[in-house]
Amino acid sequence: MDAIMIKESFDILNIIALGVISIILLLLSAMASGSEAAFFSLTRLDMEQLRETNDANSQRVLDLLSNPDRLLATILVTNNMVNICLVITVTQLVDNIFIFSGVWEFIFNTIIITFLLLLFGEIMPKVLSQTNPVKMTRLLAAPLKLLRWLVYPLAIILIRTSSRVSRLASKNSEISIEELADAVDLTETGSEEEQKMLTGIVSFGQTEVVEIMHSRVDITGLEYEATYDEVRKIIVETGYSRIPVYGEDLDDVRGVLYVKDLLRHIGEDSDFAWQTLLRKPYFVPEHMMIDDLLKEFQKKKIHIAIVVDEYGATQGLVSLEDILEEVVGEITDESDDDEDKLYEKIGENTYIFDAKIHIGDFVEAIGFDEDAFSDVEGHAETLAGLMMELKRDLPRRGDELQSHGVKFFIATMDGRRVDKIKVEIDG
Repeated sequence: MDAIMIKESFDILNIIALGVISIILLLLSAMASGSEAAFFSLTRLDMEQLRETNDANSQRVLDLLSNPDRLLATILVTNNMVNICLVITVTQLVDNIFIFSGVWEFIFNTIIITFLLLLFGEIMPKVLSQTNPVKMTRLLAAPLKLLRWLVYPLAIILIRTSSRVSRLASKNSEISIEELADAVDLTETGSEEEQKMLTGIVSFGQTEVVEIMHSRVDITGLEYEATYDEVRKIIVETGYSRIPVYGEDLDDVRGVLYVKDLLRHIGEDSDFAWQTLLRKPYFVPEHMMIDDLLKEFQKKKIHIAIVVDEYGATQGLVSLEDILEEVVGEITDESDDDEDKLYEKIGENTYIFDAKIHIGDFVEAIGFDEDAFSDVEGHAETLAGLMMELKRDLPRRGDELQSHGVKFFIATMDGRRVDKIKVEIDG
C-alpha cells in the first residue's frame, strides 16, 4: 500500500475555501513576524526620519512605538493565534486531499507543514523587514493599529501578567549587601586601592555617622566669649577651615565659624565682634546613615555637621571629607602631617596605633577579618573602647592586654584618656 494517496473524491469548494483561508492566515503570520522585526530594529536615525516625514503612516508608526509593551503584546498575540489557526486549517486541507498510512501523516503534518510555516511565516518576513525597516513599518502601521484595537483585552492580560512575573523575578534576584561584599572580595582588580574603593562603595549605604565621626574629645572648638586675637591664634595653630563655636561647653554649640568669612576682617582689632560671622550649626543623629548625610550636605550646601545623641548631647563632628574617605580612602593635604596618622608600623608584626582609631580600621590595618573582635568588643567603637571592654575597667599606662593572638600595650595617656597603644601580633 502506498504511503500517501490522493483521495478519489473530495469537496472542491471546501478545498478552495480552506486553501484561501490558509493563504490569508499565512500572510497574516508573515505580517506579524515582519512587523516585529521591523519595528524593533528601528535606529535613532530611522526615528528622526519618520519625524521629519510627518505623514499619516509615519505618525502611526510613532504612535505605536510610544507604547512598545502594548505593541509587542499585540504582535505576539496576533502571531500565535494566526499560527494556531493556520496549522489547524492546513491540516484539514491536507486531510481533505490525501490519505496517509503509518507515520507519514505525522511526518507530513508536523515536519513539512512546520518547515513551510517557519520559512514563509517567520524567517523570510523577518529577513525582508530588516532590510528596509522604515518602509516596512510605514506599510504595516495601519493594519497593526487595527489589530491593536482588536486584541486589546488579550494584550492587556499578557502585559500585566508578564509585568507581575518580572517584578517577582527581580524581587527574588535581589542580593544582600553581604553577598555583594563577598563578590567584591572575589573580584580581581588592578590594585589594592581599587579593591578598597569597591569595598567602600558596597558598604557606603550601611555605615552610620558614629562610625566615621571625630569623637567629642577630638573636637577643636572656639569659646563664644573668646577675643579675636585668641580666635586667630587657634586658627593658625590648627589649620582648620571650619570650627564649631560653643557657649558653656560642647553641648552648647552656637554656630560654626568659616575661616574664609574672616578674610575680609583679618586686620581688625582684638575686640572685633567675630561672633556676627557665625553660621547656623547643622545637627545630625549619631545613627544616621552616611549616604543620607551626604544627600543633606549636597542639599544644604554645607560641609560639616555636629553629631548628637538621643538626649541632644554632642558626641562628635563629621565632615564631607570624612564621608568621601569612606569610598576613596584617606585624603591628605598640605596641612596634614605625620602626627595625624592613626597608626604606624614599626616592625614586621608591631604597630603603634592612635587609641581613637575605629575598630574596623584597626582590624583592616593588621589584616584581620572585620568581625575578628566581635565577640569581645561589646559596644566599643574605637580601639580605646576595645581596651576598656577587654580590661572591664579604665585602662592605665603600662597595662598589657591580650586577645585573639594580639598583645596590646597602653603606651601613652592624655590625662584619663588613652592616647597611644602598641600592638604586637603573634607571628
